[in-house]
Amino acid sequence: MTLDIAQVRARLPGREIVWLEVTGSTMTDAALLAAAGCASGTAVVAEEQTAGQGRHGRVWRSERASGLYLTVVLRLPLPLDDVPVLTLALGLATAEAIARTTGLACDLRWPNDVLLDGRKCAGILVQTAGGAFLVGIGINVNHAAFPAELAGSATSLRLVSGVGHSREALLEALLLSLDSFVKMLVEGGRDPVVRMFSRSSSYTFGKRVTVEQGGALIEGVTDGLTPSGFLMLRRDDGTTILITAGGVRPAGP
Repeated sequence: MTLDIAQVRARLPGREIVWLEVTGSTMTDAALLAAAGCASGTAVVAEEQTAGQGRHGRVWRSERASGLYLTVVLRLPLPLDDVPVLTLALGLATAEAIARTTGLACDLRWPNDVLLDGRKCAGILVQTAGGAFLVGIGINVNHAAFPAELAGSATSLRLVSGVGHSREALLEALLLSLDSFVKMLVEGGRDPVVRMFSRSSSYTFGKRVTVEQGGALIEGVTDGLTPSGFLMLRRDDGTTILITAGGVRPAGP
């Protein structure tokens, strides 16, 4: 069933929501709106994306009428080096919105993955354009299945809970939760966000993981976050290295 965007607009009258039946990427559309001077908080929401963007140039699978695919334009008094902590805040906001509307408790995998039962149900991408931060969020809501190449790593709220969920309620909760966590970062600084993410993520401390770095895999045990939101990894030789980017995955047995 097509998302009832009128219902969401009625419940969030102060929010500019641009609704698209199909688009290449909401991130591209939002960048154009940002360059044209749109208001902070403007959300571009699509029923389907044909070229949804993930991190590191990956494609986000955007099945029609099944998920939430959106980009929010944020004009914030934050320096660019706050992007790592902004990403953490957005992950917390997404997990909170899912919990509030479905009762499902998510895990967070640094820096931008939201997990259920160890599989990815939502992802976050932050870019800058037009003097604004562009916050891209994709949530697998009512997907009934995934292609074989994704089935081991992706899931949906429906697959985990066994029932379908209101995308309208989730979108409303997500936009409100984003406002709340972004306000926390802007007014309270990085520390509250980093502390909350550390408490909410099983990947922050004591998790044996592998990390992609320069085409190679590094293995070690996670050793907390820095005040800037980066991940510390303790290798088996006792050295500790700073992870500023790269795909973090649980290490095999």
